[in-house]
Amino acid sequence: MSGIGTIILISIAAIAFIAGWLLNSFLGKSSLNAAKEEARNILEEAREDADNERKEKLIEAEDEIYQKKQAQEDIFRSKRKDLQKVESDLLTRENNIDRKADLIAKKERDITLQQRDIRNRENQVQAKQARLDQLLDEENKRLETIAGLTRESARKILMDNLIENAQKEAASSVYKILEDAHKEAESKAKDVIISAMEQTAADHAVESTVSIVTLPSDDMKGRIIGREGRNIRSFEIVTGVDVIVDDTPQAIILSGYDPYRRELARLTMEKLVNDGRIHPGRIEESYEKTVKDMHEYLSELGEQALVETGIHGIHPDIINVLGKLRFRTSYGQNVLQHSKEVAEIAGIMASELGLDESMAKRAGILHDIGRGVERHSEGSHCQIGYDYVKKFGEPPVVLNAIQGHHGKVEAISPITILVQIANDISRSRPGARKDVIENFVTRMKNMEESAESFEGVKAAYAIQAGKEVRVIVDHEKIDDSSSHQLAAGIAQKIQSEIDYPGQIKVVAIREFRAIDFA
Repeated sequence: MSGIGTIILISIAAIAFIAGWLLNSFLGKSSLNAAKEEARNILEEAREDADNERKEKLIEAEDEIYQKKQAQEDIFRSKRKDLQKVESDLLTRENNIDRKADLIAKKERDITLQQRDIRNRENQVQAKQARLDQLLDEENKRLETIAGLTRESARKILMDNLIENAQKEAASSVYKILEDAHKEAESKAKDVIISAMEQTAADHAVESTVSIVTLPSDDMKGRIIGREGRNIRSFEIVTGVDVIVDDTPQAIILSGYDPYRRELARLTMEKLVNDGRIHPGRIEESYEKTVKDMHEYLSELGEQALVETGIHGIHPDIINVLGKLRFRTSYGQNVLQHSKEVAEIAGIMASELGLDESMAKRAGILHDIGRGVERHSEGSHCQIGYDYVKKFGEPPVVLNAIQGHHGKVEAISPITILVQIANDISRSRPGARKDVIENFVTRMKNMEESAESFEGVKAAYAIQAGKEVRVIVDHEKIDDSSSHQLAAGIAQKIQSEIDYPGQIKVVAIREFRAIDFA
């Protein structure tokens, strides 16, 4: 029974399997057919879309090709117009060239005819010249036969006579011209010089060696002297100028041969008197401040001199040195005043002679500039001034006048000669110079230079009219014992090298200061 049930079950299962397989096969075929139909539809739609898109692309391509073709045709039309214009221009030029060629050919024909005519005339002239030469030759031979002289002999006699007469006439004329020119030049030169001297007539005052400082009262003299004379000693050491306190009411005298040093001392003393506080420390402070202020003061003096003479465009450094000439003397004559006078005289003479007046004034005002330059090298004031001014680009005419105003350098311009003449006029006027003062100043300078030549000397001042040389030594290089040897050495050198009357005292001053601040 169980076997039958099993068979039945197997049969049912087999039938179910076959039925399922048949059902599945039927359903699969239906699905496959549906998928194929859908695929055919999709392919058909895709083919239609592709055809539509291809048609659109073709239409776009055809439109683009048409536009490009139109653009190319426009370019071709423009180029065709340009070519037609160029062709028209070339045709016009060709026509012009043809016309010019015709004109040139016509001119060539005219020139050929003119040349032919000229050659014919030349032939006629040559024929006439030959005939004339023949007639002259025949006439000369006839004259030679009549006179009994050959042509060469007659020519020689005639030439000798002409030359002799010409030489006599020329010699007479040259002598007369030179004599007249000499008289006229001498007269003109005198007129020019006299006119220049008349227009620049200036007062001359020989520079003294003292300056007077006015005091508010005689009580100030006691302050200036100080306790046991310490203030006056300190002032003399710092400034290198003698202070003379005498019975002159409300005044003291500063004595020194160097005007620049004396002016510094005067300004320093006036500051001390106005301030009222006078002691060694204050004296040094006032002196240092005066030295600094002096630079501006010198520039003002130089600018004032240029304004008075009407000169412009000079370098500020040169102006400062020019102002320093106010405190320089030459044989007692103030060098700045002398330079202004030389500028005026040279300018007037240049104007009279038709030369550059401004350049003559410029050369005149700067001709003695070397006297104000600090000397760091050997040489005359002419060479020192030339070397100094050359650095600032002054014109060659001015440089030549500075270097050659004493006639030791060849003049390259008439202005140099005018400066020489103006310099001689200014310095040779009565009362303009004093040889005694110049010799005194030279002796004072030689004394100071002899003292400053020793090692360890900071400064040296010739005071008391040359009776004393005060030497300030460096305390770090010279000790107390060496100071005596230094003074003796300086005295011996002055005695062997310098001529002087009487006796000279050499004072070596050594001072040590220790300074600190609390």
